[in-house]
Amino acid sequence: VQLVESGGGLVQAGGSLRLSCAASIRTFSSYSMGWFRQAPGKEREFVAGISKSGGSTYYANSVKGRFTISRDNAKNTVYLLMNSLKPEDTAVYYCAADDRVAVTTRPNYWGQGTQVTVSS
Repeated sequence: VQLVESGGGLVQAGGSLRLSCAASIRTFSSYSMGWFRQAPGKEREFVAGISKSGGSTYYANSVKGRFTISRDNAKNTVYLLMNSLKPEDTAVYYCAADDRVAVTTRPNYWGQGTQVTVSS
């Protein structure tokens, strides 16, 4: 199983980025999916999660209203649209797949991460 993130990069504060995570999972719709991030010197933290069907989404308070998670089960892909980016959003962003009802901090699979840098 592989989770491959893409879409990271350097953006100015107030800008937008869309991250993608392509999953090589035959039963992609059997997994809740999520995004986490880790800034230098900090612990990895939850950012956003989406249910197996895509009908339910949930967010960390720090990104609520700015970030949107979505998934396309036909393409085995989960997305994270990030708007109104702030310098404090700078981190490595990781995709996660979890076979439980909601994504947890111990998912079944992690991606390798993609760097997001927001300049002020």
